[in-house]
This record gives sequence, structure tokens and C-alpha cells, in this order.
Amino acid sequence: MDEKNAPHLEELTRALGEVNKNRIRAEFEKLLAFRVPPEVAKESILRKFGGMQRALKVKDLSANLKSFEITGRILELNEKILRPQERGGEEVRGVVQEESRGEKGSSSGEGAGVPPEKGRKGSSKLYTGVFADETGSILFSSWKELPPAGDVIRVRNAYTRLWQNRIRLNIGDHSSVSKLPDSILPSLSELARTPEKKLGEIGAVDFSVSTVACVLQLSHREVMVRGRQCRVISGVLADETARLPFTAWVELPGIDIGGIIRLEEAQVRMFKGVPSVNILKGTGVSKPGPEGAEKLAFTFESVKTAPIPLKMEEVASRDGMFDVAIVGNVISVKPGSGIISRCPECGRVVQKGSCRVHGKVDGVRDMRIKAVLDDGTEAVSVMFSRELAEMIYGKTLEEAEALMFSDISKDAVYEDLRRILTGRYLAVRGNASKNEYGVSFVAESVWVPEADLAVRVVELLHRLDLLGTEKAQGLEAQIPEDRGQYPGNEGPGPEDCGQDHGQDPDSKTADSTGGRSFA
Repeated sequence: MDEKNAPHLEELTRALGEVNKNRIRAEFEKLLAFRVPPEVAKESILRKFGGMQRALKVKDLSANLKSFEITGRILELNEKILRPQERGGEEVRGVVQEESRGEKGSSSGEGAGVPPEKGRKGSSKLYTGVFADETGSILFSSWKELPPAGDVIRVRNAYTRLWQNRIRLNIGDHSSVSKLPDSILPSLSELARTPEKKLGEIGAVDFSVSTVACVLQLSHREVMVRGRQCRVISGVLADETARLPFTAWVELPGIDIGGIIRLEEAQVRMFKGVPSVNILKGTGVSKPGPEGAEKLAFTFESVKTAPIPLKMEEVASRDGMFDVAIVGNVISVKPGSGIISRCPECGRVVQKGSCRVHGKVDGVRDMRIKAVLDDGTEAVSVMFSRELAEMIYGKTLEEAEALMFSDISKDAVYEDLRRILTGRYLAVRGNASKNEYGVSFVAESVWVPEADLAVRVVELLHRLDLLGTEKAQGLEAQIPEDRGQYPGNEGPGPEDCGQDHGQDPDSKTADSTGGRSFA
């Protein structure tokens, strides 16, 4: 078994206890041979052998997990009193009154923001707060009474839900909670300390982090908040692991593009799986000294270059990624590609002459392409705006309209797109998000990675065993060392990234991204 699947086997072995390890391995490998995903294979084996629930750490949590075990310390605990409310003819629970209990109040900033549940009669109590182990902390909601803040507990049959774009640990009526010895986890003060993370480590379970990063982009704008005009600073941060957008609601004196900043207790917001860093009044902002800057693994020069393309498998393993590149072949052009109509008010796609928000409208013509790219490790759905669609299609919107009106078939443009694009090898840069239907990628630039072709030719010939050793070494010597950067197709720099990342693909702003020339 390869190293990639070894952790899955170890987890199964721990969960199944007395079941023979070789038997577990044989069952696991059999399912993998039938191309069953590892996570699905694990669930199947656990059901078959009746094993214990899998034990997870906070860092392992993702949206919509069910029936797992987790151990941690309660950092903060609040108690809310709820009573039934009528909503749409159904009885649901809604927050009416709030009472705090414990040493600290919730720092989540979400107050009464908890998902309603059906089927409860009479008033009840909801417990919310922060739960942590040595790998991180997470917001939680519990319908069961819990020990006071500071205690260590084990929760069985826990589950997670995505609420307000954030993963929340849920302890339901069918969950069991047991108190454990205090010594098995670090102290309350140690766990309550805001974790320091690289940008690439920040995820949906984080609500407050400390980090050191470089400012790639910086802009100011005026917004109205509760009737008052406020100045907001937004931009892009980067380190050696990732790039993330940020928003500052306070002034940042002395901070400019290219500068290195240290943030303490910055708040994390989520949108479509992509984290963003919020700098608030309580956030500590400083600049590391010369000695501290020298110890960093990145500089402005190193992080401002275009991102090296990732395997789609890695992109698919995350809930969302900001400003990344992928490379693959177009294996499908999806229905809905080609000429479309948009609402002149909001930019949403008009269906049968009607906008889902503004009703009957006279739509504005536009063009888009929804394609599926595959690199052999995973497939990703990519959305191309009109500008990028015209580049890879080779026809303008007007030329596509002429084709549509000159052909009897209403699908003339769609069929032409399929004929031209299927099989094309493309590199795409943009933002990725994941939902129940898979990974969606909104492209901001696209190009043909010509420098990568030499690598692919050599790899193919090696696989076919058509190269001798000397000839292979000769060809490999011609491959550029920095194959992640494609000459002449670096993609947009930080100044081109924009701040409308992760918007609704059906909206005009989401499709109005820029790009480089298509070779």
C-alpha cells in the first residue's frame, strides 16, 4: 500500500480494535481496486466490521461529517434559552433570551446565529462556545448540558454543519458526552492562545489566527455601515504557502505594498470555502524587525511571482483555494456554455426571459464557457467569462451570434465549442470552491503551457519505453528548471487579482475578470 493510503489503514486499524490488520488491509485494497474513494471505503469497512467511531482532531474536521468521536477542552461556554417559533407552518427553535455562563463570553461574534431545528416542543437550552484540542479550536453548538468551561470532554456521535460559511461542531440529542481527566490535554491558557499559522493552514475551523505575511495588494474604499461612512482597506496577503484576501476596518499606518506585517488575533471570515483575514480594532498589527524578516521563508520578490500549478487532486481536497493555478485537458464542455442572456440590473443569467430576482427583463447578450478539466488526478469544473471564452474559442460574441443565426440548430454554438475545445490542454488561474457537486473554479486567466509540453513528451516516451538512457538525458536537459512558470504566460500579477473573488458565477461581476493573451 502506498504512503498516501497508509494513514487511512492506520485509522481503520485503531477503530476496529481486535480485527486482524491483514484482513482490514485486504478489504481496503479490494475496494480501492474498484476505484472506491478512500473515505467511502473506510466508512464501508467500519460498517461491515462494526467498528468504533473514528476519532478525529479539530484540524481534521470538515463540513457535513457525521458520527465521529472527538476529545477536547471547553474554552468558552454560553447558555441560550430558546422557545418554539412558527415559521412557514412548522415549529422551529429560535433564540429568545440569552444568558452567559462560564469564565469567558463567546468570541465568535455570531451571537444567536445558530441553525434552527425542527421537532422540538416547548422551550429548551442551547449551549455554544469554543472547543479546542492541541491541533486547533472550533465553534460548537450543543443541545445537551455540558460541564463548565475549562473541563476536558469526549464527545461521541458528534457531527459538523456548515453554518454562516463556517464549520461548526454539533453535539446533538443522540451524542454522548463524558468528562475526562484534565491532564490529557494542554492547559486552558495554552489552548486559548491564538494559534500562529501560515496562510495555507488557515481554514473553515479557524475564527481567530495570528500570522506573518507580505502585502501584495492594497486599496482603499468608502463604504456605508449602519448609516455611517467608513474607510475600508482591502488587498491580498501572501507567504510561501498561499495567498489570501484581507480586509482592514482600521487604519494601517506605515503599511504598503511589499511590506511584511505581523497580525495578532486577526479574525477569519469564510466565503465559498475561501478564508479571508479581517483586521479589526482588537487585532495587533506590527512590522517584524530586520532580524525577524531575515528568518522568514519568503520575501516580496518570492511571493509576487505567479503560482506554480497544483494537482487537481490537491485542489479538490480543500474546501476552497484563493489565486491558484491548475493544468489539464478539457474533457467536457457543459450545457449552458455559449451565448446567454444576463439581467441588466444584477447580471444574473436570464432563463426563459425571466430573472430570478427581477422577473421579466430584456436580457443583455453575453458569452461564457463551463468546461471540465482533468489532469489525471481529479476533474474540476471551470467557468470562463466572455473575455476568456473568446480567447480559447477563437470567436467573438458577435461571430458566435452570427453562427447561431445562420444555423438551424439552436445548439450550434454549443456544438462548435465542444468540437473546438474537447481535448485542448490548458492552464488556468483563479479561485476554487467546493460544494456537494464537486469543485468549481472561476478562471481569471488562461493560457497554453507550451513549456510544459517538453516535460509531457519525455514522460510519455518514458512510459512507452521508447527512449534510450542517453537520448532521455539529452531531452531532459532541454526542459526548463522552473517549469512551473510559463514564459510569456505568467498570468495576472497581484495588481490584477481584484477583490471580487469567489462571487456568484451567475453574476456579471464574477465573470468580468481579466486575463493574459491566449497562445
